[in-house]
Amino acid sequence: MSVSAPPGSTPAPDASRGTIRARLVPIAVVVMAYILCHGLTARLVTPLQAELFPGITAFASLLYLPHGVRVLSAWLLGGRAILPLAAGAFLSELLFTPPTLFAATDPVILVSILIGAAAAPAAFALMRLAGRPLAAGQERRVHWRWLLLAGMLASLLNSAGQGLVFADLIQPGQAVAVALVYALGDLAGLVATTLVLMMIFRWMRRG
Repeated sequence: MSVSAPPGSTPAPDASRGTIRARLVPIAVVVMAYILCHGLTARLVTPLQAELFPGITAFASLLYLPHGVRVLSAWLLGGRAILPLAAGAFLSELLFTPPTLFAATDPVILVSILIGAAAAPAAFALMRLAGRPLAAGQERRVHWRWLLLAGMLASLLNSAGQGLVFADLIQPGQAVAVALVYALGDLAGLVATTLVLMMIFRWMRRG
């Protein structure tokens, strides 16, 4: 016969450690995934894009893989994803952005990081208000089309926010082009990430 702990008693150390681990592991995974995807974008996509569109590359990427991490993290964690996404973006700026271009501690960059981290959770919140809740666990199947739609909405929110943040730094003739590259780059990154995950899930189901 099991005896339940009396109300107000202190949880067992093993249970406390398990709870802390369960909260920290998703945060660490999001941060590491963001840094990895940002690094791939910075080392592979950015050099090629800089040759073709030098005036836009400093502000946006044509294939921004971390946007997929944003959307999937917001789907899994909801508003709790903002903190690890912001941490991953900040560390990515420190690791991969040349100091001569932007400093990671620049107030403009910090605001840009917060907007990027909040865009996907805000998109899911808007979808929920529109009667389409997509949070993980609310539905038994993953509806990739709806996730892509949420990612598109997040991309538009991010693009609009980044356009406002960098309005004073972008040349007037390039404002529309930068906003378009932001939106397309986020969407392309989301599609690429989603395709990879779909193949992984399909392989797991076959296994």
